[in-house]
Amino acid sequence: MTVEIVFETHSTTTDNEAGVATGWLPGELSDSGRRQARELGERRPGDGFAAVFTSDLRRAVQTARTAYPGGRLPIHQDTRLRECDYGDLNGTPHRHIAARRLQHIDVPFPGGQSYRQVVTATHAFLHDLATGWDGDRILVIAHSANQWALEHLLTSTPLEALLQAPPAWRPGRRYELLGDWPSAAAG
Repeated sequence: MTVEIVFETHSTTTDNEAGVATGWLPGELSDSGRRQARELGERRPGDGFAAVFTSDLRRAVQTARTAYPGGRLPIHQDTRLRECDYGDLNGTPHRHIAARRLQHIDVPFPGGQSYRQVVTATHAFLHDLATGWDGDRILVIAHSANQWALEHLLTSTPLEALLQAPPAWRPGRRYELLGDWPSAAAG
């Protein structure tokens, strides 16, 4: 059996529009982001999803609740799906974070965490999906660091390559969490 995962990043925030790397700050959807979230719900009205899992950071929760209002789908918040914690650099210009990504694969941002720690949290999340949602289709709404972690863990793409040249944004990346996971997964 497998778990099918469809990954969507949270919708556009006021910080995104201002060029700010929000990190573990809550963030707020912009007008454009609220429209995008409604469009997500229209584009994927349910699509056979058993549940939606989302980061507990406000911008991801807002995206999920706007896309699926009134309990159309069960929404589960999970701290393990948070963006990378940039620590002292949360809320700084995005270009500052992008310039430092490769330095923080294994070394945490000052007062924050490393990308490898995001991978570890995502691995724990996937373990719970594999044991509790086998055979289901799941929608995950989270952040770019989580998408890189999923890509690393489920396609064996080196984390260093993902951080050096992040994949271009596109909606609805699909992953399969195979029944023999994590034995088949990259570490």
